[in-house]
Amino acid sequence: MNISEFKTAGKLITGLGALKALSDEMARLSINAFAIITDKGVSASGLLDQVTPLLPTAATIVIDDIPPEPEITVIENKLSLLREKQIDGVIALGGGSAIDSAKILAATYDYTGKLSDLFGENTLSRRTLPLIAIPTTAGTGSEVTNIAILCDPKLQMKKGIVSHCLLPDVAIVAPEMTKTCPKAITAASGIDAFVHALEAYVSVNATPITDALAEKALKLIYNALPHAYANGENLSAREDMATGSLMAGLAFGNAGVGAVHALAYPLGGRFHLSHGMSNAVMLPHVLKVNAPFCADKLYCVAKQLKLCDRHHTRDEAVKLLLNAVEKLCRDVDIPQSLTHFNIPEDCVGELASEASKVTRLLRNNPKQLSVEEIEDIYRHAF
Repeated sequence: MNISEFKTAGKLITGLGALKALSDEMARLSINAFAIITDKGVSASGLLDQVTPLLPTAATIVIDDIPPEPEITVIENKLSLLREKQIDGVIALGGGSAIDSAKILAATYDYTGKLSDLFGENTLSRRTLPLIAIPTTAGTGSEVTNIAILCDPKLQMKKGIVSHCLLPDVAIVAPEMTKTCPKAITAASGIDAFVHALEAYVSVNATPITDALAEKALKLIYNALPHAYANGENLSAREDMATGSLMAGLAFGNAGVGAVHALAYPLGGRFHLSHGMSNAVMLPHVLKVNAPFCADKLYCVAKQLKLCDRHHTRDEAVKLLLNAVEKLCRDVDIPQSLTHFNIPEDCVGELASEASKVTRLLRNNPKQLSVEEIEDIYRHAF
């Protein structure tokens, strides 16, 4: 076994009622003058009101207008507000965009350079503000990863900042916080979590530890997502989704993701298609191309999901898995093509060119893709 390291938040607190630990964790981290980073949807749903009574004191500042897929300028503006208030801690409450924003805000509070210089790996060396992340969706896994994604409007591209400084001190994963998540977001974020687990499992950087997490995540998400989508009040399904998403985050935060994410980035940056939806639409098409290069792993997934038995050959089982993934997307009403989003097919060349530059992710993929092969994948997605 090769040497590997495992990265995650400093402390994980999970399960129904886990949010009750918030006050104690804030005291442990000496958080007194703090900012809450969230979005309008979370605020309007009443989730912020559920958190407020659990806080030891009132928040120094509440930023509740983080947009989906935030741009660099949004973070720069919010950073100025936090510095004016002289905070000593950050609480992230929301989905991937809110948590990613909070991670960057906490990590750059004392940073004097340009945010645009931070894209890439290990560009940040320290973080002075403690950070607690509380997800309200079951999808991104951002609460346990060292990655944050922003949109670069100049390049019309989503780009990542990767640094150990972005790992939260505490992740509190309370399934009840996802009950009010809208159906469309439940679907897109749920498929996103499935993609995280699947891409981590077939990644060239996979380890026995990330494989174990990915296998369990795939099984939980595959079985629970249709139920969580059909009935948001189903706490059992919500808990399985929260756990599955967390485990998928732990898997991909260490093994990495691949071509599905790389091809999704230009869709988000150029056409503002949400991260979860971009991954969901591209998943079946990338999976078909990858399948011959990770067939043994996909065979294991098919068996884990009970899609085949001992009478099926490996190739038959992989085909059953591909069909099951497409059906899962249909069952939660994920559109089957990019045409649904009014994306013009004549931009395939530009999309492929941009996606081919996401080498940080493409190098993890089981098949190394040429620009021409990426173009073909996009064309099949129309």
